[in-house]
Amino acid sequence: MPSNPRLQALTDAGVSIWLDDLDRNRIQSGGLARLVDEKCVRGVTTNPSIFDKAISTGAEAYAEQLSSLAASGADVDEIIRVLTTDDVRAACDIFTPLWSESDGVDGRVSIEVDPRLAHDTETTIGQAGELWQTVDRPNVLVKIPATREGLPAITAAISTGISVNVTLIFSVDRYRDVVDAYLAGLEAAAANGLELRTITSVASFFVSRIDTEVDARLRDLGTPDADALLGKAAIANARLAWAAHLDTLASERWLALAAQGAQAQRPLWASTGVKDPAYDPTRYVVDLVARGCVNTMPEGTLDAVATQGVIPDDSIAGTAQASAQVWVDLAALGIVEDDVCQLLEREGVTKFIDSWEQLRATVAAAAGSEA
Repeated sequence: MPSNPRLQALTDAGVSIWLDDLDRNRIQSGGLARLVDEKCVRGVTTNPSIFDKAISTGAEAYAEQLSSLAASGADVDEIIRVLTTDDVRAACDIFTPLWSESDGVDGRVSIEVDPRLAHDTETTIGQAGELWQTVDRPNVLVKIPATREGLPAITAAISTGISVNVTLIFSVDRYRDVVDAYLAGLEAAAANGLELRTITSVASFFVSRIDTEVDARLRDLGTPDADALLGKAAIANARLAWAAHLDTLASERWLALAAQGAQAQRPLWASTGVKDPAYDPTRYVVDLVARGCVNTMPEGTLDAVATQGVIPDDSIAGTAQASAQVWVDLAALGIVEDDVCQLLEREGVTKFIDSWEQLRATVAAAAGSEA
């Protein structure tokens, strides 16, 4: 079947569509391959919640392997690693042709380090290497959180040739730190004699959670000035991140790396499913169109864009000044970007850990053991 025209238009505008979901049934049934052919899906991201849903709702697909692992004496964490890395490896194989056609830019599948390590640099570095070696596919991305402790882990991973999906980014200032970590990793990789063209990274900027937090504060204020700013913070924040990305691409530091074959770290819009049902379900896609970005979306958002998305050629160019003014106006009401983003990072780490523990409990129950 031909590709969906709206999703094809989004792809033609330069946005790489990635699916924020994965499960073994989707892999084995050919459903993932059909999304590549019919809905322009060019990559996949995963997280503990996604794997928990996959294993709890698709138990039959995992039952035989899970039983065998349990019988062999594998503990819960070992079982999780085998199940999840097997799924990611299989998805990487489905995307290998696209990875080759795109010269290693797309066709990527992400897998996350244990979120309990978010503030443990050295163990994160070690586990990133283990995941990279276990999946053993050049188109895998290892997800490392953009915490303070995660930044040196990003540099270390990149320096050894590991491609990284930097996750849990909220503030533009932290995004700049992430960019610096990536560039430092590339510089170290070059010094180590590695081919820079084989290394890539995306910087996952969480979008909808910004609006959820800021809108709640605005509604608490309940003033006309507050009401006028509802639903504006998240898109403004992402657009400012894009402006920072363009600054990087114009820098001498980046141009020197690009001359050695380095790939740009693409901004990735994550958490693009709307949390407020009053909002257009396509807003975090159609309002963040720019050539060279990634949008990873849950299937519901993908379907909404496919059926009703109005795709512009570019919806970010020329928006930096107005986007900066949104935060100025919010600050005048007592809603400060740094405060919002620090809170969301703390909550994000906690939510990731909670999701990991839920995954462990699901696997333990299925294996008849204790988490």
